[in-house]
Amino acid sequence: MLSKLNIDNNLYTMSKIIIIDDEQSIRNTLREILEYEKYEVDEAKDGDEALKKLENGNYDVALCDIKMPKVDGIEVLERVQEMGISTQFIMISAHGTIETAVSATKKGAYDFIQKPPDLNRLLVTLRNAMDKSSLVNETRTLKKKISKTFDIIGNSAVIDKVKSDIEKVAPTEARVFITGPNGSGKELVARWIHEKSNRASGPMIEVNCAAIPSELIESELFGHEKGSFTSAHKQRIGKFEQANGGTLFLDEIGDMSLSAQAKVLRALQENKITRVGGDKEIKVNVRIVAATNKNLKEAIENNKFREDLYHRLSVIVIKVPALKERKDDIPLLIDKFLTDIGQEYGTKPKCIEKKAIALLQKHDWTGNVRELRNVVERLVILGKEPISLQDVTSYTEIKA
Repeated sequence: MLSKLNIDNNLYTMSKIIIIDDEQSIRNTLREILEYEKYEVDEAKDGDEALKKLENGNYDVALCDIKMPKVDGIEVLERVQEMGISTQFIMISAHGTIETAVSATKKGAYDFIQKPPDLNRLLVTLRNAMDKSSLVNETRTLKKKISKTFDIIGNSAVIDKVKSDIEKVAPTEARVFITGPNGSGKELVARWIHEKSNRASGPMIEVNCAAIPSELIESELFGHEKGSFTSAHKQRIGKFEQANGGTLFLDEIGDMSLSAQAKVLRALQENKITRVGGDKEIKVNVRIVAATNKNLKEAIENNKFREDLYHRLSVIVIKVPALKERKDDIPLLIDKFLTDIGQEYGTKPKCIEKKAIALLQKHDWTGNVRELRNVVERLVILGKEPISLQDVTSYTEIKA
């Protein structure tokens, strides 16, 4: 008879487990053990029932028999993987072999245990699977928070077009060129293109071309070998290599030097780069998204930007509107900023009077969304509850 072992399950109180097995006696034995260990337990007598419960329930771990009628355990595991369900699977079988165990783990199972299970091993494996389940859920929650933080707020016609363009272009490998004034949200559009692309699991590397001195931009983009110039004390991996398998966002590309432009053009043509001071060609698989607030057609006419690079970059052009072109979105943006700022400061979000919103809506926002956000933060810090029209006129340069 299996003896019971208690392993610090206070951490897993109310953790939910489903036992999938066609043998009632096995289900009863496992249920008794797991409920003693303070787990919440559910059962399924075959693969069909298990799939219905897994689709509608929220289970941390599944203990799943492999040999079952109708739908076997491996097929249940595969179907769950296809549905994107994060439940961790521990496969159990009386007919297990090393090949079976390897096959199950390759298909996404957390572990494999033979029947009858050794209780100590079962509970330790279960606890480790719970740890992984918790980590997976935390990661998903964090990704949702990040996505929410970088959400595109607004339902004006011009913003709806930007969203529509992103949905169409993101799943492709097309290069995207984003235009728009400072503070309008070009970086946000670039992030969403990456997040909705097939490269979302890869890195998104950003380079602000305007913030890097022209003599350093090539080293920043392509890296350098040790000793290639005076301060090159060690080898450096450039942004192209860092972004391999993901997206490279070249912000303010209009400020890039002509020599760097020539090397970027070559990298786009050949999918290869060479580090500064090196002679070895390095293959890279990078999607380029570029942005600028400059008029590149004028820069091309003045020989400050390469026309061939412009055409390489601008397969798809997305124009981000200035805030003055989408003033109907200002109330939504204010509400978003009040919520975000409250969360950052650990306080309840402040309210704002309608008259104050109306005044902010009339203002000509030369700094666009970034300026609006800064003003809202100032009003949260200095203004009353709710933020009033007088607060706006007192603490900003906006006049009624």
